[in-house]
Amino acid sequence: MKKTVIVFGLISGFIISSLLTITTICYSSNHFEGSEVLGYAGMLVAFSFIFVGIKNYRDKYNGGVISFGKAFMTGLYITLIGSTMYVLAWLIIFYNFMPDFMEKYSAYMINQAKASGLTQTELNKKVAQMSSMKEMYKSTVFVILMTYLEILPVGLIVSLISAVILKRKSEARSQRSEVTQ
Repeated sequence: MKKTVIVFGLISGFIISSLLTITTICYSSNHFEGSEVLGYAGMLVAFSFIFVGIKNYRDKYNGGVISFGKAFMTGLYITLIGSTMYVLAWLIIFYNFMPDFMEKYSAYMINQAKASGLTQTELNKKVAQMSSMKEMYKSTVFVILMTYLEILPVGLIVSLISAVILKRKSEARSQRSEVTQ
C-alpha cells in the first residue's frame, strides 16, 4: 500500500499544486470567483487519483479484494500527501508572490457585500469579519490550518465515495453469500 499511496499522492499533489499556481493569474486580475471555481475543479481532478490509487492497490497488490476500511485509509493517505503538497505550494506562493492577498481579498469581499445591498449593520459585520481574517492570516499556523480546511474535506469526500464504490469482498465469500441468499 505504501508505494501506491506515495505514487498517487504525489501525482495528486503535483496536479493540484500546479493548478494552484495557475490560479494566481485569476488573482492578478482580481477575479476571485474564477480562482475559486478553478481551484475546486482542480481539487476534484487531482483527487480523482484517489479512486485510481485505491483501484490500483485493490487489483494489483491485493488480489482484487479490499475492505471499505482499507480502501478509505488508502484514500486518506493519498489525500494527506496531496493536501500537504497543496499547503506547501500555497505557503510558497502566498509568502513570495502574493503577500498582499488578504488585502485584495478583503477589499473584494467588502465590495461584493456592498454590491449585494447589505444594510449598514450587516456591512459593518462583514468589514469586522474581514479585518479579523486579515489579522489571523498574519500567523503562519493559521494560514496552514485554513489551507488544510480548504482542501481536506474534498479529499475526504472523494476517499469515502471511492471506498464505497471500490470495496470488494473475496470471491469465495461473495459466491457463498450469493448462494445463501
